[in-house]
Formats: sequence, C-alpha cells, structure tokens
Amino acid sequence: MTASMPHVMNTYGRLPIALSHGQGCRVWDTEGRRYLDGLGGIAVNTLGHAHPKLVPALQEQIAKLIHCSNYYENPLQEALAARLCELSGLSAAFFCSTGLEANEGALKIARKYGHDKGISRPEIIVFEKAFHGRSIATLSATGNPKVQEGFGPLVEGFVRVPFNDAAAVREVAECNPNVVAVFLETIQGEGGINPARWDYLREVRQICDEQGWLLMLDEVQCGIGRTGQWFAHQWADIKPDVMPLAKGLGSGVPIGAIVVGEKAKTILGPGNHGTTLAAIRCRCAPASKPSTSCWPTTSWATQPVWAPT
Repeated sequence: MTASMPHVMNTYGRLPIALSHGQGCRVWDTEGRRYLDGLGGIAVNTLGHAHPKLVPALQEQIAKLIHCSNYYENPLQEALAARLCELSGLSAAFFCSTGLEANEGALKIARKYGHDKGISRPEIIVFEKAFHGRSIATLSATGNPKVQEGFGPLVEGFVRVPFNDAAAVREVAECNPNVVAVFLETIQGEGGINPARWDYLREVRQICDEQGWLLMLDEVQCGIGRTGQWFAHQWADIKPDVMPLAKGLGSGVPIGAIVVGEKAKTILGPGNHGTTLAAIRCRCAPASKPSTSCWPTTSWATQPVWAPT
C-alpha cells in the first residue's frame, strides 16, 4: 500500500499504512491486516480503542449538545475539574484542547505571577533536552536546537539549566531576581526518556518554596496513570503549583487541562486567558457520571519502575 495524501501538508514522516478501526489494544488497516497498537496514538489512547464505556458516553452527549461556548456554566467541566483536583490534591482547572495549549497557559500564568509581584521582565527556569510544544513560546522553552532551527527569533524570558541538577537551579536563584517559576517535565519524553530523580523533585519543590516561585510540572505525556500513579510526580510525594495535562486525559478525545494549586488559582481572571473549543461538552462527558465513568478507582500499577530514588 502506498501512502498518497497530496492535499495534506507534508509535516510528518508517515508510514504507508492507513488504519480503519480498532478494538482494545488492536488496530486494523484498510487492507484487513491486524496490528498490536504499541504506539497508542503517541501516549493518547489510555483506554485502548472502542472502549465499552467511553464510546456510549460520548455518543450520548453528542446527541444532546456538542458545543456551547464558555459564556455559560458547564456542569460537565466542573465534574471533570473536581475529579482532577481530587486525584492531584490541587484546587482548580482550566480546560483547553491540547498539551501545547496547556503549556502555553502555564507560561502565561508564570508571567502574570511575576508581573503581579512587580517583576517587569519575569523569567522561567527550563531545562536541557526539554520538549514542551511547537508554538513559538513552547518552542522557546524546549531544549532541542533541531526543532527550533528556522523559527527564530525565539521568545525571551527563559533560563536554561541541566536536568536533574538542583545545584544549577540554586545557582540561578542566587543571581537572578527575575525568576518566577521552574518548568519541567517529570519525565522527559522527546529528550530521551529521562526521569527526574525523586530527591531532585523534592529539592526543586523546596527551592521554589524558599524563593516564592511556582513549580510547574509538565505531565502532558507522563501523566494519567502511565507510571503507576495518576501523576508521575506523586512518586516523589510532592505537589506542583501548576500542572499541564493532555494526551491520555481524553483517550483520543482532544482535551488538555491546566490544574493549579492555591498559589496559582487566582492568578488568571476574566479576560486574562481563554479558549473556544474547550467548551465542547463531549470531552468532559465521561467524567460527569460516576456510574459510567471510565476512570479507574485506583492507579494501574503498584510499583514504580521508571526512576531511581
């Protein structure tokens, strides 16, 4: 089979395979061949394909109301936000469509936090080999020159340090009064599956508390149960101030979220941030009815296998 998509921009190195349907962890192509889906839509299909609870919940909501805008109350958003707060120990959530949007929103929260403190040019500590997205701001926070090439000038306001090096974070704290946040992936994905050590996460949490900074943990790819806890940072027994989510949150339905603690809960107000399509109700529908919820009541593993203590 030869891939032929002449009217779609060539931004992916696609394989010459077209998938037609899936069931559980299996998918079939248009020629009838069956495959074990080891990619999962790139860390998206947490419940597999054609899940018997997810599909009816989506169908039921689509038949009622797909989209209504954020000008009205949305009980389904509140139900999902409450569940995320329960699982994370945080306080509130903002919904969007993608992980990139969630990370962009986190960067805006950090900048607004700095301006509210009287810092006119706030800066954010980011890390070597990091990947946070492909918009201009998230690309600037990313630590991969290859994906940044050709898209300069990048956004200023980022201080880059080595990953898993708490001394480097403390060194910045001693000499840069404009820093307002630390932004990192709990497990670097595109950078080579590099887990943050638990003691490192605890020390960075401590530094942020000492300096009055926000700790922002990008759990877009490693969150939603992929390490055996709901969120990867929970193995270190810490809580972030800001946590972007996406990918597995909707198991194929495009949804992202920024989950925040008390320190960040009121930084953004009406008019500071927004999005159109996060009001699509079918994205939140599976979380609105506990009796049909697709969320497991416990995490999916009992032992950590991804990081040293």
